[in-house]
Amino acid sequence: MRRVFLLPIPLIIIASPAVARDSLGIFASWGAFRDGSVPRCYAIAKGDNGRGDAQYTPYADVGTWPARAIRGAFHIRLPRKVDPTQKVSLLMNSQRWLLAAGGADAWGADGQADAAIIATMRSATSMSLSAHDTEGKVMSVSWKLDGAATAIDAATLGCAGLK
Repeated sequence: MRRVFLLPIPLIIIASPAVARDSLGIFASWGAFRDGSVPRCYAIAKGDNGRGDAQYTPYADVGTWPARAIRGAFHIRLPRKVDPTQKVSLLMNSQRWLLAAGGADAWGADGQADAAIIATMRSATSMSLSAHDTEGKVMSVSWKLDGAATAIDAATLGCAGLK
């Protein structure tokens, strides 16, 4: 049985990619969802695109795919396609990570980077990303991290029994 939740206006945009999925909960600006057809679970939040026009809605997510034995994969959707010759930088709690990127997406460089990023997300209040788009323009996106740890945990638990 599908549950229907009334979401505050900012979260409607977050949930729009998850219309056919089961909501596991909304935690401040973060939501947790399960898609049993894939199967996968993820925590997701819309980013604040502070500079420039956006071709895409920026968001950050942490996903789990039980059938692929993937847990805690960090991903960011950028507002525009990134210049492949430039670095994509993520900043939290005075720590900086260089992300792997392609098109309008960025990821932790490897599983170790994902784990470090997610561990830092649990104690940080915000994170920000900066990169150059294909036209050389700077793009920056920020996220509030209130509720991120709970949403990540809810997504992880939501996939605990799926294979």
